[in-house]
Amino acid sequence: MKLKKKDIFFQTLENMADTIVQAADYFAQHVANLQDVLLFANEMKKFESQCDEFTHTIITELNKTFITPLERDDIMDLTTSMDDVMDGLEACASRFDMYHLPNSDEYIVQFAEILRQSAYEIQKAIHLLSQKKLLAIREYTIRLNDLENQGDDLLRICIKELFAKVSDPIELIKRKEIYERLETTTDKCEDVANLLESIIMSNS
Repeated sequence: MKLKKKDIFFQTLENMADTIVQAADYFAQHVANLQDVLLFANEMKKFESQCDEFTHTIITELNKTFITPLERDDIMDLTTSMDDVMDGLEACASRFDMYHLPNSDEYIVQFAEILRQSAYEIQKAIHLLSQKKLLAIREYTIRLNDLENQGDDLLRICIKELFAKVSDPIELIKRKEIYERLETTTDKCEDVANLLESIIMSNS
């Protein structure tokens, strides 16, 4: 029996979610022990470029497909939101090279772990979306909201510590921006969760 070909939109969203997981895994593994900052930034750029290609695929398919499996705006918004997560990870990685930061710290490592876990929750949710198991997605959107709250708490802690312990203003500016970019990326993960919640409500 011939297997039914997966819908191009769902397949591309799954590919995108899988790439975000690969990127978040790579980020978390390497930011904890930075040895080659330029290589780290370049590898993250490759993941980001791959997600850009998936976004382009979605746009191309939307422009030529009359009937889509979800509302066109939902597909586009979800694609854009997932791409924002990838952009956030890549932007953080690039800062280590741009700012000549040879190492991370315990807070960056903790943010990386929050983002790694968030990426896996997004991946699970997107694969369920492809299977049209909408109500089952809620478990992962709730988890994404919780992880974003952890990011908020961590930002408050690390900014407080930064101003208490770092006296070099240049170092302070560099670290503060990276912390804030990492926290903003956890917000982007929550944006994906909120869009999924909206899709569940519209299609249940």
